[in-house]
Amino acid sequence: MKKVAIIMGSDSDLPVVSKAADTLKDFGVPFEVHIFSAHRTPVEARDFTVNARENGFGVIIAAAGMAAHLAGAIAANTTLPVIGIPMKSKYLDGIDALLSTVQMPSGIPVATVAIDGAVNAALLSIEILALSDETLAKKLQDKRNSDTAKVLEKNAAVEAQFNS
Repeated sequence: MKKVAIIMGSDSDLPVVSKAADTLKDFGVPFEVHIFSAHRTPVEARDFTVNARENGFGVIIAAAGMAAHLAGAIAANTTLPVIGIPMKSKYLDGIDALLSTVQMPSGIPVATVAIDGAVNAALLSIEILALSDETLAKKLQDKRNSDTAKVLEKNAAVEAQFNS
């Protein structure tokens, strides 16, 4: 199975990014976590990205706040799918990061999830890997079925309380 790389621009992103790691772990997907900055460690970020495919990665998740150039810088150096997580900041609540991540120039796509949307970034990376892995596809379907059952159970409780 291909690995997922989780790259964050700063260790301050770790509380959010750890949710992606936990999700990947729950599905048995191998992953690595790194800190590379598009601005402070551009050479290291590029070197990692250029070699990601040959090092066994299938998807890269990139989390960054404020200017949020990390996902775009990574996407510019690989044809692997890149999923950006715009991180919430104290200044503009992550709107700046969202716009920087989602507004990529034509030819350099970055899939973008919600601000601080680490779980969805992990699930999207799993969906990508599941295109060629039936076991992973079944795990995803099982999770969806379980989530559906939980909502319907809560619905039944609310209906019993208010609709009797």
